[in-house]
Amino acid sequence: MYLGPLCAFSLFFSTISSGFLSVNAFNLVKDYSGNSFFDEWDFYGSWDSLTNGDVNWVDRTNATNKQLAYVNSAGNAILKVDNTTNVPWNEKRDTVRIESQKEYGVGSLWIADIVHMPFGCSVWPALWTKGQNWPDDGEIDIIEGINLASTNQMALHTKPGCMHVSAPADQRGKSGQLDCSVDAGCTVMETAPNSIGAGFNGAGGGVYATQFDASGIFIWFWSRPNIPKSISESTSTSAIANLNDWGPPAASYPSGSNCDIPSYFSEQSIVITITLCGTWAGNPQFYTPQCGSVGPTGKCYDDNVPGNGSNYDNAYFEIKYVRAYTDGTASPSSSGSSSTGTKTGSGPNATGNSGSSNVYKSGFVAPLVGTTIVSLAGLAIIFMF
Repeated sequence: MYLGPLCAFSLFFSTISSGFLSVNAFNLVKDYSGNSFFDEWDFYGSWDSLTNGDVNWVDRTNATNKQLAYVNSAGNAILKVDNTTNVPWNEKRDTVRIESQKEYGVGSLWIADIVHMPFGCSVWPALWTKGQNWPDDGEIDIIEGINLASTNQMALHTKPGCMHVSAPADQRGKSGQLDCSVDAGCTVMETAPNSIGAGFNGAGGGVYATQFDASGIFIWFWSRPNIPKSISESTSTSAIANLNDWGPPAASYPSGSNCDIPSYFSEQSIVITITLCGTWAGNPQFYTPQCGSVGPTGKCYDDNVPGNGSNYDNAYFEIKYVRAYTDGTASPSSSGSSSTGTKTGSGPNATGNSGSSNVYKSGFVAPLVGTTIVSLAGLAIIFMF
């Protein structure tokens, strides 16, 4: 049907303004699931030197032998804190940190379906991505919370110069710190219920999705009852046709003069960690209000880490799958190292390229020409827990 130039422009502008543009599908490039879930991850195999947590991130052999990383009878991946060993005072407790052997560039989408998330006093779980050299190559915090928190915190970490827009029009979450180079990063707090912790688990888990695009970085969360059909009906071999039923992202980091995403983020590897106490969860400023009355000393390590470990019965991830997709502008590559990058500070994880069209983008107004910039090259990653 011929619409004529004015009608065609009107329809195009309406589609762009809504924040969605259905152009190309995202094709699946890697499915981490089932009995082969752990086959292409590196285990850290050392103590937590990154966030000063009171844990040993064990190697794959120990993780397997101690049943800290395995696939359960439902076919889901389990990553957990040791909850059976009697740990003497002044020693660390075993847990896991894994990092994908593949790196994913601009033009990617990651989706994670998670059934159960770690929580409890001293517990600090995270699902995030990072470039090889921190902070120059960037970090994307997708899931992060501490102790008994009920709200997920998302963030970007970069070298100086990248700033978050204070209130992106298409963002559902609440912006916090705007400077992405400070310890906490540029943060966004989820506003939907059951995004982490006991509430997340009680609702049957949910799905997190992250699009890594030249036009921006966008993170979505859906509790189990609200997962869009484009994801719930997808398979381990199918593409994601479009993002039309996703709604606005929880966190929107549009690329622009405030932060050109491809200039601050290189290819990213996916990381899943659980640590205990450390610079954030163990900081009295955060630990004491939630957990100070739980133990006799009011100190994170003393009241939690030593002992028989039964207080960590809920400190585990149960993951249905993590899937990585591309819009065709980039292919995943092998990671150069299993333990690159450094994370420091008291924040949650204080620790480009361009291409063809994408499905979701954040429109923004160019300051000089006054037109909507449609930069749709990118990578989207979906995580399901």
